[in-house]
Amino acid sequence: MTDIPLEHVHVAPDDEADGEPAPAVFVLHGRGADEEDLLPVAAELPGDRHVVSLRAPDPLQGGYTWYELDLSAGGLESSQPDSEDFRRSLDLIVESVEGAVDAYGLDADRIGLLGFSQGAITSLSLLLEAPDRYAWVVALHGYLAESHADLDPAGIEGKPVFVGAGAGDRVIPESRTQAAVERLEAVGADVAHGSFPGGHGIGPQELEAVVEFVGSRTA
Repeated sequence: MTDIPLEHVHVAPDDEADGEPAPAVFVLHGRGADEEDLLPVAAELPGDRHVVSLRAPDPLQGGYTWYELDLSAGGLESSQPDSEDFRRSLDLIVESVEGAVDAYGLDADRIGLLGFSQGAITSLSLLLEAPDRYAWVVALHGYLAESHADLDPAGIEGKPVFVGAGAGDRVIPESRTQAAVERLEAVGADVAHGSFPGGHGIGPQELEAVVEFVGSRTA
């Protein structure tokens, strides 16, 4: 089997077309969680697609993390990814996506990203580095890392992106998520966004909005 450097869970669609490349969503969990955490969310997405949920590389408090935090600007609410860890994880995800496309017969033109918290921050950075790799992105309770905030890549125009925030989120304040929305709109992405009740988690209203977005963008 083709090498996939990150540990992961793969769930094939119920109605897999024989011999035909199939769409997929790659799932990126948050800090301290694991590859099982967002599977219930991915299971709600409409349509038949592969789910490949990746595990972050570094152990943390019974789960895993994509990177350590740079807290030099203040507390958690002002944190940025540690640059070295962040670069390593971005590269590992790209390698894992490429490996999974070969290993599981995925359609490279119909790859989506679904990320929460650190996974959302990572997803937005991956999109800005290479918009043509991803058909759509869902980024929940994240922000746009400073390292990628000024990127204006070719191919981003019209790219479907959903950005979700928690009105009471104290881990990643809604203002940081809104700044990501404004930047994505400025570079021409097709951005849908919403603020939802609650804190740093995915509630039923947010999940409903994600399902609607994916259904409308992948029909």
